[in-house]
Amino acid sequence: MQVVILAGGLGTRLSEETTNVPKPMVRIGHEPIIVHLMRYFASYGHQEFIIALGYKGEVIKEYFSNFVVNRSNIEVDLSNQSITILKPLQENWKIKLIDTGEASGTGGRLLALRDFLQDEFLMTYGDGLSNVDLDQLVSTHKDAGRIATVTAVRPPSRFGSLEIQDQRVLKFSEKLPEEAGWINGGFFSLNKSVCEYIDSDKDMFERSPLERIAEMGQLTAHIHEGFWQPMDTLRDKVLLEDIWHRGSAPWVR
Repeated sequence: MQVVILAGGLGTRLSEETTNVPKPMVRIGHEPIIVHLMRYFASYGHQEFIIALGYKGEVIKEYFSNFVVNRSNIEVDLSNQSITILKPLQENWKIKLIDTGEASGTGGRLLALRDFLQDEFLMTYGDGLSNVDLDQLVSTHKDAGRIATVTAVRPPSRFGSLEIQDQRVLKFSEKLPEEAGWINGGFFSLNKSVCEYIDSDKDMFERSPLERIAEMGQLTAHIHEGFWQPMDTLRDKVLLEDIWHRGSAPWVR
C-alpha cells in the first residue's frame, strides 16, 4: 500500500536540530527518524513511499539520491567511470520525492500530491514513531467504509498534576494519560477523496478538512494504546534516542 510521509514543516520547536536539516532528517541513533518510519511501514509490506517536501527538501533529496551508494559495498572503475553495487540492499523501496512548497500547510502538501495518489493510501508525519498495528489500522478503515481513519492515542505524560487547596498542595502525581483523553496520533488510512475537502495550499489537514469530514460522519477512529512518541522538542529526541540505544525500540520489528 502506498505511504505518504509529510516531511516539509519547519520544526521550530526543535530548532536546536533543524537549523541545517529538516526535522525528518534529525537522527535517532545513526539514522534519520524518517528512515526509522519507513522501515516500520516496510515491515508490514508497505514499500512505496511519497515524501512531501518543503523546508530544506533538498537535504532529503540528497540523502535518498545517495542512499544506495552510501550503504553498499561498491566497485569504482575510473577507466569507464562506472560504479557497481557489489551487494544489493535489503530495502526494496520505491520513493517519490515531491516538492510541495515551503510554506504549505499539511493539507496543502497532500493536495499537491493528488495526481500521484492511489485510491487508498496510508499517511503519517515525518516526526513521530509508534508501534501501531498497521494491518489493524487498514482493517479498521476498510470495515468502517468511510473515507478517512485516524489513529487515536493518549498524549504522553509531560507534567506532574497538582491538587491545590488554599495554596497548599494536597496531592502531587504524574498526569495519567487516561485522564487526558484521545488525540490525533498521526497515522492515517485515507481515501483519495479526502483531497476534495482541502481548499488551498495553506490548509492544515487537521483543521477544516478533517473537521468537515468528521461532521459528515466520514471519519473513523482506530484506537491505539501502545507506544506512541512524537519528536516535537529536544526532550522528545533525547527520549527516543535513549530508547533506541537501550535496544528496546518498540518501532523495530
